[in-house]
Order: sequence, then C-alpha cells, then structure tokens
Amino acid sequence: MELPYDEDLPVHLLAGCFNNTSATYKFYWFLAVLGRVELGEVRIAKRDLFAEMVAHAWYTVNYFKVSFGKQDKLQEAILSIKALEALTIDVDRGYIFKQLSSSANKATLKELRYFNGEVPHRFLSPWFRAADTQATYTASQRFENKCLYALYADQIEINPIWVDYLKRHAGNLRQFCYWNLAVYLQAKNPNVPDIPNKLIKLPVRKALTEQRKFWDIVVGELGSVGCIYTNKKLIVGDYAVEHFLPYAFVSHDLMWNLIPADRSFNSTKSDKLPPLERYFEPYFELQRSALEIIQHKAPKHKFLEDYLTIVPDVSLFEQQRVFEQIQPMATIARNNGFELLG
Repeated sequence: MELPYDEDLPVHLLAGCFNNTSATYKFYWFLAVLGRVELGEVRIAKRDLFAEMVAHAWYTVNYFKVSFGKQDKLQEAILSIKALEALTIDVDRGYIFKQLSSSANKATLKELRYFNGEVPHRFLSPWFRAADTQATYTASQRFENKCLYALYADQIEINPIWVDYLKRHAGNLRQFCYWNLAVYLQAKNPNVPDIPNKLIKLPVRKALTEQRKFWDIVVGELGSVGCIYTNKKLIVGDYAVEHFLPYAFVSHDLMWNLIPADRSFNSTKSDKLPPLERYFEPYFELQRSALEIIQHKAPKHKFLEDYLTIVPDVSLFEQQRVFEQIQPMATIARNNGFELLG
C-alpha cells in the first residue's frame, strides 16, 4: 500500500515514519494529527494530540484487549487513565478527548506528558536522521527538508505546504496508517484473530436475527434445551443467542461459537471466558445436537459453512478435534486479559 503521490512533497519521508517502529506511538500520533488538521487546526496543542492518541486506542485496549507489547507505554497509560478519570470501556471517543484535554488530575497529566519525550520529535526522524532532539526542534521550526510540522514546547505547527495534502487525502492517509498499525499489531499478536477490525469501535453490533432462526429450528425440534450455564430450560422465543468465546476476542458471529443461553445470565456473562473444564462438554453436546438436526431438517443451510472454519468437514465435528481448536483460543484470550467466568 502506498501514499498518494505529490510532486512537490517528500511523501516518501512521511511513509518512512512508519518503518522500524518499536511501539504504537507513531501510528496513533499521526491519526491524532490528521484528525485535528481535518478540523481546520494548524497550530495544535501537544496535550490535545496526546489525548487523541489515548482516545483512538481506547477501544482496542479496553474492549478487544489487543496487546501492544511489553515496551509500549500507551496501553499502560490507557489503563491508568481509565481508573484515574473513572471512565468506562465503551465511552465515546469525543468524550475521552474532552475529558483528557481539560483534566486537572496531576496523575493524568503525567501519563499524557510521558509521550512528549517519545513521539513528536521521533516522528520527524526521516527528515532529520542525524539530529538530536534539540537540533530537530530548531530545524523543524525553519521547516527544513519540507518537514511535516514545526516543534515547540507545548504545540506543533503544521507546515503550510502539507496542509492541503493532509486534508485532500485524509481518507487514504488514515487507511495507510491503520494498515501499517494492523501489520505491526498482528506481529505482536500472531494468534489473535481479525486485528484490523479491532482498531476502531464499530458503531453497532450486528443483530443475530438469522443466527436465532438457526437455533429456533434446533430448539423447536427438541422442544427445549438446557442453558449450559444455569440449567434453565430454554424454549423458542425465550433465550438469548450468545458467544461462547467472547465476541471481543473472536470478533465474528460464526455459528460454531454461538449457543442459546438464559437471557438473564447472558448479560452477566458479558465478555468473560467460560472455563473449558466445566463448560466445554455441554457446549459441544449442544453444538453436536444442532448439527445433527440442521443436517436432517435443512441440509443446505448456509450456516453449516461456518463450521468449516474449525473442522475440514461437518462430519468431523468431534469432541477432541473441536477442543483442540477452541482451547488455544481460550488460552490466548485469557493471556490477553479476558476474565474467567466465576
């Protein structure tokens, strides 16, 4: 993937900002800069940019629990700020920015200020490779080498020659940044599924209407099924369709991970991991029954294809084989911070 060409600008240097990165800072810094420029700002307070960095990464860290790596302090800062400012994991990005850009909490300000020594001058390293920090500040204030912005103690100033380019190509630039961020984070999380879709907060989760119809066939044929968590008898029209492994980890609605559950318990379970030693066997038996019924009642049902993502053929949906697929995913989710269901 390449950045839009401009014969008057060193676009290759901007692209070079994302090479050889050892933390997520540059990606989130650029997303922050781009967003403020789109709002018409050219002199931008560093504090606002640090607040934007936290806001952009908030959902990825708090909801999807993607690891940024041991050396990365942005993840640590987000978790600290969440507690310091008493913010929820699903709070709106705009609210996070407003809260952090105006907070008087000294501990919060310390968390934000940390990034001043990490990213503003280092982002300009393609333009000033041999320069130390102070030299970079001085050279940038003269816009040497057509650098992207000038550095000052508490703010940056966008180079006028870059403003139109940033505004005109904002969509492509953001896509380029997210693509590079996804590649970086996938390397840090090699076994975590669907990293690209965990970088932004989806406005609304899709309704599981069609998946419910699948389970209605099963529950209707059996008369009722027992909730694997509460043993409550579930009948058509009185159950929730829930993700066995948390949606926030798998990031999909494939049928092999969906089961009917007690409505009241579903909200309690939330994104917790079910201990496999207790819940895998009843989960598997429920799924096995579902497959047998659907193959008999609706052998061409489109959702049968969902099972081919964990077994090569639905006839091979066997307990040990399925466990060997699910157990590693549950372990990775646990290691990434998902809580166990009590």
